[in-house]
Amino acid sequence: MTITLAHYVVLSALLFAIGIIGILTRRNAIGILMSLELLFNAAAINMVAFSKYLTPSEIYGDIFTIFIIAIAAAESVLGLAIILAMFRKRETVNADEMNIMKY
Repeated sequence: MTITLAHYVVLSALLFAIGIIGILTRRNAIGILMSLELLFNAAAINMVAFSKYLTPSEIYGDIFTIFIIAIAAAESVLGLAIILAMFRKRETVNADEMNIMKY
């Protein structure tokens, strides 16, 4: 059995769906960030798969994937820094209780 483009697209769609469900149902801010990383990984899988099957001699999909990974790493570092700062102020990581910008 060979792995086709459809297999990659289905895997990517499942990861994307799990990420969306995780973002919508999680209360913990760290869990929301982890679900957001699943969304980025689903996009990266799609980029590499379509690059491999549509233009195998070009590396454009691979370059976009490297950018996605770099942006995801920066997003997770920044997100964790914000969550840590809010935890120090409010002593909670629940997204429902983080209303620090309200007066």
